Amino acid sequence: MGGFDTQTQAKKNVVQAIKEAAQELGNTPAICRKCYVHPAITDAYMNGSLLNFLKQYAEQEKKPSKEGLRPEESLVLAFLEQESEK
Repeated sequence: MGGFDTQTQAKKNVVQAIKEAAQELGNTPAICRKCYVHPAITDAYMNGSLLNFLKQYAEQEKKPSKEGLRPEESLVLAFLEQESEK
């Protein structure tokens, strides 16, 4: 959803992203948020650290995806692993 200027816009972006993911997965937004979206992802988006991570990741040499994962899944896993180390 990109960046945001206000927390209100950030919240709207999160709601929109979850609606789009829910539609792609064939679920309701409530089920999508509860079962498919790790809370660290939305928290990090809201405080700006997710966008910083993505920017830093884009600037790094690309690492091969972990076996069986698509590149975007590997990216999410790398973010969650970083978050768990904090």
